[in-house]
Amino acid sequence: MKAVVSHKYGPPEVLQLTEIDKPVPKDNQVLVKIHAASLNYGNLVLLKGEPFLARFAFGLTKPKYRIPGGDIAGRVEAVGRDVKQFQAGDEVFGDLSGCGWGGFAEYVAIPESALALKPANLSFEESAAVPMAGVTALQGLRDKGEIQSGQKVLINGASGGVGTFAVQIAKAFGAEVTGVCSTRNIDILRSIGADDAIDYTKDDFTKKTKNYDLIVGVNGHHSMSAYKKVLKSNGRFVHVGGSGSQMFQAMALGPWISLTEKKKMGTFLQRANQKDLIYLKELIEDGKVKPVIDQCFKLSDVKEAFEYFAEGHSQGKVVITM
Repeated sequence: MKAVVSHKYGPPEVLQLTEIDKPVPKDNQVLVKIHAASLNYGNLVLLKGEPFLARFAFGLTKPKYRIPGGDIAGRVEAVGRDVKQFQAGDEVFGDLSGCGWGGFAEYVAIPESALALKPANLSFEESAAVPMAGVTALQGLRDKGEIQSGQKVLINGASGGVGTFAVQIAKAFGAEVTGVCSTRNIDILRSIGADDAIDYTKDDFTKKTKNYDLIVGVNGHHSMSAYKKVLKSNGRFVHVGGSGSQMFQAMALGPWISLTEKKKMGTFLQRANQKDLIYLKELIEDGKVKPVIDQCFKLSDVKEAFEYFAEGHSQGKVVITM
């Protein structure tokens, strides 16, 4: 089968499209013929080995997981004898980040817990855009942010992969949602249901008088003190992504602010979770959430896909088709 393989850390040029053996599923595994995959920030970390601390999980001197790719959608080709949830022919989607990655290939053999049945109203390409970004948004809002109906919620970095899901999921929870993005993305936020959209090239939301019950920081460089100014008393800030200095502040200062003030500030890491995949599937099939796709690249053009994604300006998700 064809697969994208990386034997060392570096730029997209280290990725090689090559032929390798098709996997054989173990007793507890599902063999999936992959139709589409998508890119996430974790793919860049796995490619470059940066930040360095990530190498303790991904391999100190070279990638521990030679085939990148976390999000997939495809069709079950075979199942091991101990598999209970799926059968050959099922259309599925899933997150492989917790079980060895391997999504940028024509086939993968993985535990059934990494998969869920694909949303019936989405294509394979659309389904592949959902798992990591959608679950990150869901866990950030629901679990870390403890979102409640009627709250005023701000999503900073609302036009990217996680951000577009966060806007829609927050609306599904009954929140009043404001998104922060650049000028060219204002219409996208309106189209996915944002109640208000702030153009960061013209306005700085941290200098406005409006305060929020919950802020999810998906992108940007604002300090914790700037975010804190626009949080209501008992409000929460959840750091999902942004500059390196912002991440350090969220990890170092967030716990202190949370202890000493009536505001909770911190960061979190998404964890692959089958129940959350199923929850997202139901939201999608109910018409409350729909993935936003910027571009689709062929597997043979994966280097170009990484280069485009690394620029950080994609509107929604970047998808790889097999």
